Amino acid sequence: MSRIGKKPVSVPQGVSVDLQGRDLKVKGPKGELEMILVEEVLAKLENDEIIVTPRDNSQRSRSMWGMQRTLIENLIAGVAEGFSRGLEIQGVGYRAAVQGNTLTMQLGFSHEVKMDIPEGIEVKCPTQTEINVSGNSKQRVGQFAAEIREWRKPEPYKGKGIRYKGEYVFRKEGKKK
Repeated sequence: MSRIGKKPVSVPQGVSVDLQGRDLKVKGPKGELEMILVEEVLAKLENDEIIVTPRDNSQRSRSMWGMQRTLIENLIAGVAEGFSRGLEIQGVGYRAAVQGNTLTMQLGFSHEVKMDIPEGIEVKCPTQTEINVSGNSKQRVGQFAAEIREWRKPEPYKGKGIRYKGEYVFRKEGKKK
């Protein structure tokens, strides 16, 4: 039995849920999201709660049960509050700025790195060494933050690079004489 799947997903005030068969549409103050549930699970809307149950007792149904419930919970949290991911840039001369719909970063290459910001994602740079990625889709926010980090992962000797806020980088000792 899925411990996560057993819990009903509560729908907060200001969020409307439209469940027709396997199609789920969620509207809230932060936008609108939709998803199609897999065939192995059933979802019901009762008293401002969504209850997810497996269709049968097969291995796939039981494994999809908890995952689909978590995806529904992420949709509702995204349109209600939204998600954000913070990044820190460390290194001499490393900096970032948002210009219109483009994130421009100087990361020690001979050129600037320019990334187009996808629709539905908001990027802010409160300082030159901080980047805040936010939006209503947890997957899209995390994916764009990972693409930014991919340009310069933190290295273990000096700690230079782009890291998530609060991320610990294991430091190594350099060469000894």
